[in-house]
Amino acid sequence: MNETIEEMLVRHEGFIPYAYQDSLGYWTIGIGRLIDKRKGGRITRAEANMLLRNDIIRFEDSLAVALPWYKDLTYERQVVLINMCFNLGINGLLGFKNTLKLIQDGKYKEASRAMLQSKWAAQVGDRAIELSRMMEGEKK
Repeated sequence: MNETIEEMLVRHEGFIPYAYQDSLGYWTIGIGRLIDKRKGGRITRAEANMLLRNDIIRFEDSLAVALPWYKDLTYERQVVLINMCFNLGINGLLGFKNTLKLIQDGKYKEASRAMLQSKWAAQVGDRAIELSRMMEGEKK
């Protein structure tokens, strides 16, 4: 046998980079990974943490490209943008044109107010309040 078990499973299962329903209707992801609770599928906390770390890195990279001034922000303000990016996606965050311009210009109090006046803030509630305070420079 020249093929490893990993190679064989990839060949048999294929790779689908999003959740999908298998031929029996069970939710699956990646290379045949069952995640459907009805069949005992799940991911571990360690796997969820690994995905989270990868997402954070991906969003940091996306922000650095889309908003080159992002790297000049304080760590706390970078965290705000990463958190919003995680929630909205990079394209959703980039839709906050006025807020982002205020942040770029160092007008953090105004940016904080703009964040709270958005549809997003109404949807996420306390998350928006916490992030707006961080943007303004208040401690949690």
